[in-house]
Amino acid sequence: MRSVSPAFTIDIRRFAILRELRRRGTVTDTAEALHLTASAVSQQLAALSREAGVPLLQRHGRRVRLTGQATILLEHADRVAAQLERARVDLLAWSDGRRGSVTIGAFSSAISGLLPHLFARLASAEFSIDVGIVEAEPPDLFTQLDRGDVDLAIAVDFAAAPPHTDGRYSRTDLLVDVLDIALPPTHRLAGRDRIPLRALATEPWIIGDPRSCCGAVTRSICAANGFTPDIRHATNDWNAVSALVEAGAGVALIPRLVQPRQSRISISRPEGSPPSRNIFVAQRAGSCDDPVLGALTRHLLAAADTAQPHHLQ
Repeated sequence: MRSVSPAFTIDIRRFAILRELRRRGTVTDTAEALHLTASAVSQQLAALSREAGVPLLQRHGRRVRLTGQATILLEHADRVAAQLERARVDLLAWSDGRRGSVTIGAFSSAISGLLPHLFARLASAEFSIDVGIVEAEPPDLFTQLDRGDVDLAIAVDFAAAPPHTDGRYSRTDLLVDVLDIALPPTHRLAGRDRIPLRALATEPWIIGDPRSCCGAVTRSICAANGFTPDIRHATNDWNAVSALVEAGAGVALIPRLVQPRQSRISISRPEGSPPSRNIFVAQRAGSCDDPVLGALTRHLLAAADTAQPHHLQ
């Protein structure tokens, strides 16, 4: 028998025959148990011995005994069988949308206001989806989606986002996030339940960059109410917006998804139809049948439902 090669290859289907022979003790009984001929069993065992490069059987009267090498090989065969079973279970879990790896691209307030609710759901032992987060906004966000750098893109409908008719993406609306008026605690209108936005036309405003969703949405809301805001401070950080409002630096529109729970700022509703931003999740059109992405989108919808109750209704 030749020496064992460090690069030998074994047909693991033959392990079942060797395992059954260990259980039955004779080639005849093994063949009967596996519904094979005794000749076929002998041929398969001989082939396995050649592949392994070691003797597997030794005669002992009418029966055969496994060699020490065969016992070692079966120990590894049992580990291989267990690992293959784990692979089978993992593949079934992926098919059920319970196991996988996904990268989500999202704007900052979705990361802080929505995604923690998603992670809380995925913390259940039922799921084993490894989720990575990348902060990005359109158009860069959808460039990353096209390249495959992210698998799901969470965005706001505004000028830089793709239109609903863009066939490259499959999209699902997650929530309509209402924006409320944020006033300094000493403001003359502080404490009012509803305020006409136009009453703030001459106030100093705190608004984000026009290329960002927060800056673009606020500008369009002000324009729809008949005025151009006097922007004194520009920041895309909602915590910074709240801090500046509380300090009396100006007024702002703050989405309910990211309104601070502990702050002295005064929150009022704009009169008329509430201004809002539509938040959606998109994926590449060709990935619509991916069970993990489908499952994660369903979890995002559920997370969006739980993200809103603590905000004003």
